[in-house]
This record gives sequence, structure tokens and C-alpha cells, in this order.
Amino acid sequence: MGELIDKAKGNINEAIGKAKQNSNNPETRADGAAQELKGKAQQMKGEVKGKLGDNI
Repeated sequence: MGELIDKAKGNINEAIGKAKQNSNNPETRADGAAQELKGKAQQMKGEVKGKLGDNI
């Protein structure tokens, strides 16, 4: 079950990060890039949990 939660959080962080990158403010763009990477990492974490099953 944690797999789905991690993937969902990852999708949300990626979407918010991409939206922030469209800002005119350089700090907000940088924050958006970092948030998008965080989202990708969360999705990868969810995929690993899915492949390992409930043995974690």
C-alpha cells in the first residue's frame, strides 16, 4: 500500500514543481526544479516498494 502513496505524492510534487518553474521569480523556479526532483525520487521509491512487495 505504501507503494501507491509514494507514487501519488511523487506525482503531486512533480506537478507542483513543474508549475513553479513557469514563474518569473528565479527562486521560485529553483524551488520548483527541486520539488520536481523530489517527486521523481518519491515515485522511484514507490516502484522499489512495489517490486519488493510487503517485505520492507
